[in-house]
Amino acid sequence: MSYETALKIVDIVDGINKKYLLPAIQRELVWKPEQIEMLFDSLMRDYPIGSFLFWSVENKRVKDFKFYEFIREYHEKTNKHNAKANINGRQNITAILDGQQRLTSLFIGLKGSYSYKTYRMRADNPRAYTERKLYINLVREAKDNSGKKYNFQFLTEDEANIKDTDNYWFCVGEILNFKEYSDITNYLIANITYNDDYNYNKQQGLLSNRILSRLYEVVHVKGIISYYQEKSQELDKVLNIFIRINSGGTELSYSDLLLSIATAQWKEKDARAEIIKITDEINDIGDGFNFSKDFILKSCLVLNDFKNIAFKVDNFNNKNMAKIEKNWDSITSSIRQAVQLVSSFGYNKQTLKSNNAVIPIAYFLYNNELTDSFVSSTKNAKDRKNIKRWLDLSLIKRVFGGQSDNILKKIRKIIAKDETSSFPLEQITKSFKGTNRTLIFSDEEIESLLYSEYGKGFTFSVLSILYPSLDFRNYFHMDHIHPKSKFKKNILLKNEVPEQDISSFLENYNYLANLQFLEANPNLEKSDKFFEDWFNELPKEERNEYRKKHYIPKEDLCISNFLEFFDTLSNLSQKIL
Repeated sequence: MSYETALKIVDIVDGINKKYLLPAIQRELVWKPEQIEMLFDSLMRDYPIGSFLFWSVENKRVKDFKFYEFIREYHEKTNKHNAKANINGRQNITAILDGQQRLTSLFIGLKGSYSYKTYRMRADNPRAYTERKLYINLVREAKDNSGKKYNFQFLTEDEANIKDTDNYWFCVGEILNFKEYSDITNYLIANITYNDDYNYNKQQGLLSNRILSRLYEVVHVKGIISYYQEKSQELDKVLNIFIRINSGGTELSYSDLLLSIATAQWKEKDARAEIIKITDEINDIGDGFNFSKDFILKSCLVLNDFKNIAFKVDNFNNKNMAKIEKNWDSITSSIRQAVQLVSSFGYNKQTLKSNNAVIPIAYFLYNNELTDSFVSSTKNAKDRKNIKRWLDLSLIKRVFGGQSDNILKKIRKIIAKDETSSFPLEQITKSFKGTNRTLIFSDEEIESLLYSEYGKGFTFSVLSILYPSLDFRNYFHMDHIHPKSKFKKNILLKNEVPEQDISSFLENYNYLANLQFLEANPNLEKSDKFFEDWFNELPKEERNEYRKKHYIPKEDLCISNFLEFFDTLSNLSQKIL
C-alpha cells in the first residue's frame, strides 16, 4: 500500500456518516476532552497527527458487513454508544480501520458536542452533564500547564459568552461556515477590531487574525488526512490488519479488539450490540456497578468451560465464538442473576472490590441451570448464605488480586465436580487451605480486621460477615453506633470523659466495633443523637431486637463508657470472624 492524496479536514468531516463509517470491529470513543483539545492544538502547530487506514468496501459486499456511525453529540451517561448505520441504498462506503479516535474527535470538535460530568456533582444528577462545544480563545494563547499553545477548551454556552479583555471565545465549528479568506476579515472587523466593549489592543487583533487564519487553513486548505487505502474484501485479511495496527504486533490482550473479533464472527446476533447491552444492564442493577466488556468476555470464556480463559486471540476463534453465540441467552441470564444476587448482599460499585469475584457465582448458576427465582426463593436460602460467605471472605482475602485466571479455573472445576447442585463453600475452602489464596484467617489477620476503618477498602465486606442474614434488599447505611459528630474534644469533656482518655476515644471511634448496618429510616431518625438517648427512645421490644441483631452489650451505653463498649464489641467481633 502507498499513501493516497491527503484529504482536507472539511471534506472528510462532511463525509462522516455518509461515505465514512465505522466497521463493527472498531471500538467506541475513549478519548477525553483534553485529548481532543490537544489534537486541534497539534493541527494548528503543524505537528504530525499520524496516518490513517481506510477500507474501501465494494458495493456488492456492503451488506455482508456491519457498520456503525460516528458519534456526534457525545454524552458520558446517556449517549456514549455508536448507533448502528442503516446501509440500505448506500454505495461507496469507506470504513475506518485506523484513526477512528482522531476522526471522531474532529467530528465532535467541528460539528458536535461533548457532555461530561461536572466536577464534584453527583453522577445521578441530570444537571451534572452539560453540553459543551469546542471553542478557541482568539485574543489570548494558552497559559496553563497543559502543553497547549492555542487555548482550545470545551465550554458550555454560558461559559463561552463570558467575554472580557482577555477572552473572546470562537466556536471552532463556525469555521466550517467560512468559504474564503475575506470571511475571516469580515468576522474580525465585526467582533474584534472595532469591539468598543473591550477595546482589544493591536497585539490581540493581530493574534486573533493569525489564529483564525491558521484554523481556516487547517480545516479548508491543507491536505491534513494522510491515509492508506485497503481494497481487499476478505474479512480475515482486514481483521488481521486491524489487529496488527491496534496491538503493535504484540500479543492481543484487551477486550476491545477481542470484541471486534466476536463482532466479525457471530452469525445471527450483533455481538457488539449484545455485549454493550448486557454491560449497561448489569451496571444499572441496584445502586450501580462498574462492570466492563472485559468482565463479559471473561465470563463467556469461563462459563463455556473453555480450557484456556486468557485474553488471547486464539481463544476467540471461530469454534469458540460460535459456542458463545449459541449459549448467549443462558450466559447473560446467569451473569444478570449473579449481579442481582451480589446486589442483594448490599454490594455496589464502591464496595465490590473485584468484579471477577462475581464470575464463579455466575458459573454456579449457569452450571446448575438455575432460574431467576434463585435470588429470592426460600429453598435456595442456604446456598445464598454460603455464596455470600464465600464472596465476603474472597474479597477480604483479596483472592482475585493480580492474575486471577488460575483461581477462576480452580473454582470452576470444584463447582463442576460437585454433584449436590449446592454451592460448595466447604470444598472451595479446603482446596485453597494452605495457599496464599486461603479463605481461613490467622489470629493476626483477624486482629487486623478489627481495625477496618469506616469508608475504607474492604470494611463493608468485614462488617457484612457480622450480618450474615441481613436482607439488603432493604436499603441499609453503614453507620457509626456512637455518632462520629460526638467525638470532639469539647463534647467528650462536657460528657465527663477523662482528658487522658480523649486520644483513645478519637483513635478508635472509626473502627469496626463502632460500626453497624442500619436501615435508612432508623439511621435518619438516629442522626446525631447520642447513642444512649436514641436507644432509650425505642420501644422495649425494639430495643431487645436491636441488641440481638447488632450485638449490643447490656452495659452502660453512655458515651463516657465508649472504651469499655468498644472492647466488648471488638472481642465479640473477633470470635465471630
